[in-house]
Amino acid sequence: MNSRDSSSLITDIKKTGTILRKSASGQIIDYKNRFQSIRDLFETLLADLVISDFGFQNAFETAMEFFGSSKVKFAAIDGTEYTRPMFDLVIFFSDACAAKGFIEFRENAPPKVEYLAGLVEQERSVCSCVPVFVNKVPEIDQTMLDFREEIQTSVVKPLTDESIAVNSSIASWVMTFAEIYLGYRLVSDPKENIRILLLDRSLTSMQTSLMYDTSYRSKWEKKGSLIGCEVDGVPIDVNDLAFGRHRILNERLEIPAPRGDYLRYAIIYLLEKSESSLKFDEICRELSIIDEKRQKRVSKFIKKSVKEGFLAEKDSRYSINSRYKNTWIRLKKLVKNLGEQLLERPDVENPLKIKKKGEEHWLTTLDLAFMTLLCLYMLIEECWKKKALLIGITKDTASRDLKNQVIPVCVNNNIWNRIDQSKLSQAPNTDRMFLQSISLFNYEKLPAPWSLIEYDSAFRTIVPDFKNRLGFVNGAIKNKVIPERLFVKSYIQLSQAKYDPQLRSNVL
Repeated sequence: MNSRDSSSLITDIKKTGTILRKSASGQIIDYKNRFQSIRDLFETLLADLVISDFGFQNAFETAMEFFGSSKVKFAAIDGTEYTRPMFDLVIFFSDACAAKGFIEFRENAPPKVEYLAGLVEQERSVCSCVPVFVNKVPEIDQTMLDFREEIQTSVVKPLTDESIAVNSSIASWVMTFAEIYLGYRLVSDPKENIRILLLDRSLTSMQTSLMYDTSYRSKWEKKGSLIGCEVDGVPIDVNDLAFGRHRILNERLEIPAPRGDYLRYAIIYLLEKSESSLKFDEICRELSIIDEKRQKRVSKFIKKSVKEGFLAEKDSRYSINSRYKNTWIRLKKLVKNLGEQLLERPDVENPLKIKKKGEEHWLTTLDLAFMTLLCLYMLIEECWKKKALLIGITKDTASRDLKNQVIPVCVNNNIWNRIDQSKLSQAPNTDRMFLQSISLFNYEKLPAPWSLIEYDSAFRTIVPDFKNRLGFVNGAIKNKVIPERLFVKSYIQLSQAKYDPQLRSNVL
């Protein structure tokens, strides 16, 4: 290296160091100012929204009321996946394992947790190993293709074997399905009697993401293989999949709510469970729809559903088409059959291949998205039946719904105390940093462990009403709000150091 090259290198290093120092200093000062702005938000807002004094007696009584017992069995599920290229093949491995134990709620002491001894003997697990020729991977992995256009290989960045293997999400999709499928198998197994199921996932985010991944109806047949699969001698069609995408029902919780995009399916599911056909006014009455504008939407959706074959009409009375009366039962069989093939049966040649009309087809990531969504609904349905508690725990670093949606909506509707919105806007951007900062500055008043009160996960898609009307809200994107009363969300901080109470664990 000559002196000119050495001088240029030193200049580049100095320039990089200067940029790094200035950028880091600017961000540190910015966050320092943000931290200062939220010191008093604990007293003015969050003091009544945080629980740190956990009553053992209350927990014991709640467990007895909900579970019918003070000692219940739990399972915690986590998954593993990896991808490895091998000559012209790519090997996708995915698995999900469950650790099990018991939680005993006591009247005058903390709950006692007992793990089942012998992890290998006691654990339940499912796994899959899928070998795929590298040229077939883009056909299976829909995330590698542009979903809006036909695949076009870039001249600048051609798809190499290595890039295909590294960027494929097949193993991740199989792992996600494996975790939900194993959870369903455990909760539905009477011998296991699982009453608390822990997943390393945000349930709301996963359900919302799966709904989005399966939203391109025009691609279901072209990019997937589920359509045409026979269950009980009847092939799955587009209407079956559309029927299943929203098929999470709870009459007591009024799910799905007869509003927005869910009104159509609330009508279909109402007629599905009805023992006789219903007139238009009877449908409106059952759904508690009296507003003329909303009744027009009901009429519109009924006509559309009749046209598409979901509903049958006779003498101005409507009923579910007999073809789809047992759709949910057939979809559940489909998921269980494919789950057994993919994750449990050792005798299949390739677990990701299925046969339709004597021909082999690959299950794609779109199919896995459908299977995971339907299996999640099956798991929730089973938890409701068995009175099992389904909990998703994850460190959601980027979440902002508490700061950007929950607090503004509740403050604008006079549910919580009025606060200075300018101070709130200056607070750290994410909920995790926001709550960790408040916890740090108020460590003497807020001992760990603590938890935030639960709020409906639908707040993630709600913003204050644009016209500032009390009792009204708007959807954050295209005025759409995800289903309410399905999940609740909270934040927790579990521990603090004994020698320094300001040294605390991350907010989850």
